[in-house]
Amino acid sequence: MAESFVIVAGAFVLLAVGMWIPFVIAGLAMAIILSAKGVAGLKAVGLVTWSSSNSFTLTAIPLFVLMAEILLQSGLASRLYGGLSQLTRRLPGGLLQTNIIGCAIFSAISGSSVATAAAIGTVAVPELEKQGYDMRQAYGSLAAGGTLGILIPPSIALIVYGAFTESSIVKLFAAGLLPGLVLTFLFASYVAMSGAMTKKPRAVAEPRARLLDLVIDVLPVTLLIALVLTSLYAGFATPTEAAAIGCSMAALIAFTFGKMDRERLSTAFRRATRTSSTILIIVVAAFLFSFAMAITGISNAVTQWVLGLGMSPPMFLVSVALLYVFLGLFVESIAMMVITVPLLAPAFGLYGIDPIWFGVFLVILIEIGQITPPFGLNLFVVQSVNRAEYRDVVLGALPYYAIMLAMLLLLALFPGLALWLPGFV
Repeated sequence: MAESFVIVAGAFVLLAVGMWIPFVIAGLAMAIILSAKGVAGLKAVGLVTWSSSNSFTLTAIPLFVLMAEILLQSGLASRLYGGLSQLTRRLPGGLLQTNIIGCAIFSAISGSSVATAAAIGTVAVPELEKQGYDMRQAYGSLAAGGTLGILIPPSIALIVYGAFTESSIVKLFAAGLLPGLVLTFLFASYVAMSGAMTKKPRAVAEPRARLLDLVIDVLPVTLLIALVLTSLYAGFATPTEAAAIGCSMAALIAFTFGKMDRERLSTAFRRATRTSSTILIIVVAAFLFSFAMAITGISNAVTQWVLGLGMSPPMFLVSVALLYVFLGLFVESIAMMVITVPLLAPAFGLYGIDPIWFGVFLVILIEIGQITPPFGLNLFVVQSVNRAEYRDVVLGALPYYAIMLAMLLLLALFPGLALWLPGFV
């Protein structure tokens, strides 16, 4: 057992120095199995790898990624931002409000923080610079707004969490919807107060902008989101089936209203394949890690150790929060989840924690990690896409860090925020 803990510590060192995450997780699992069961223990590796990848639930991931890529490659993301800028131009904060609302809407398409921050950032920054906005605050709104991508359904992070904890994906999506909207409102409120105090410029309405133009820019994507979520919550489709419906409708919308052609569609498939492969390789490696934790008894040992500390449920949640804030310094969001959930899940029942509620709590913690310097992934995405100064992105995102911590407190004080809607599913 002591050898296993040394191996785990060594794996975190490898993560900290930058080794590719799937290799670290899979190598860690193999090393633990070898140390505990010898070469004979490796006979189960093939079966675990196949059974974890042969999952109908996980099929939703590449389909949701493809849906987002189709809309992105067709130029509909740019049109969505342009339409929203006209609708929000009278709000305090102007285009900064468009950043937040645009990220929230695109989150309901992509399910990914990185994709959301990159997509909205690419189309927003040139206009923000043109109209003289404080770019530090602009970068912060994009980095923080992008984090909504893994909370507002459909969320890839919640799909992965549900696969590990055997929780209902539909209930997890329902649980993430209201907190996601509340967090969007808090972000928008901060932008409004900040805009009112500093008198930021507002988005300027173009004279040729007509109501029909705005409807064509915003309505197709909005209807697509409504169709996907309604099919899920009404019980007409499973998450995978809803994702397939979403892909089909996204292609139809892209060819009808966007600039989609064969080359752009091919690009969308290539990018979706690359992104999905990266995520699913991590997931398969993590299932192998979970198997190693189970057969060696490490999961049970960690649970007993945590219980032995005599913590109350609130103290346990505070400890988990501190752990994820620390891991967010150097570990990517999905990797953070798949490494820790197999260890923490057994303690949920012992502390009386609802796994659906904890999934939302966990995703918000991961969101915080996405904008935690020095290695918050969204910070790097916004910096690289827009060639910004890293310091400006970090300072711009700091106020949103505090807002997310406040959201965690709200969720702990009012668990119904996450549990009310799943009760209707």
